[in-house]
Amino acid sequence: THRIRECMRDGALAGFGGNGGIVEVDETFIGKEPNMTKAKNARGYAHKMKMVTLVDRTTKRAKSIIVDDLKKSTLIPMLQENIAKESYVMTDEAGQYNNIGAGRVFDAHGWTHHGAGQYVDYSDSEIHTNSVEGFYSIFKRGMKGVYQHCGKQHLHRYAAEFDFRYNNRAGNGVDDAERSAIALKAVVGKRLTYHQPNQ
Repeated sequence: THRIRECMRDGALAGFGGNGGIVEVDETFIGKEPNMTKAKNARGYAHKMKMVTLVDRTTKRAKSIIVDDLKKSTLIPMLQENIAKESYVMTDEAGQYNNIGAGRVFDAHGWTHHGAGQYVDYSDSEIHTNSVEGFYSIFKRGMKGVYQHCGKQHLHRYAAEFDFRYNNRAGNGVDDAERSAIALKAVVGKRLTYHQPNQ
């Protein structure tokens, strides 16, 4: 099954948000980091594996990236590689996204205050991250309900599977037969061995 997920994995840069399009960005946490335990009564998600997902509202496509931390110095270069500078980026209030709009990193940045229960901006209903939250809802149900356990060395493959499903769904005009054909075409040129050192 990991070989099949490798077929689904697209290593290309996303190129999201061209022509001022809206790109939603959010992160989620799952499982636990290898060799890390949660201290008793500790709060937060430092002990969990971290994944950042981008959703382009125009193309209705997603790209997920596994990261070791959520520092600004880690996330901003990654976002710049995958999102066009002229994009309108939507996030929640997380500090790592501070000051990324107004031409500093991207042309515009909108955000909502999830911690205060705000999921759509009160003055502009276009500002939200509900699309990427919906992606995570599907991802979490699949990971917890179907696969149940995933080591970090394989998490990028599971993420690729859910990206592929999201990008090639009926809502994007792709039926089951077409989705299968797209996956089979992706085999070409890939040497899909199971064991890949350090991956």
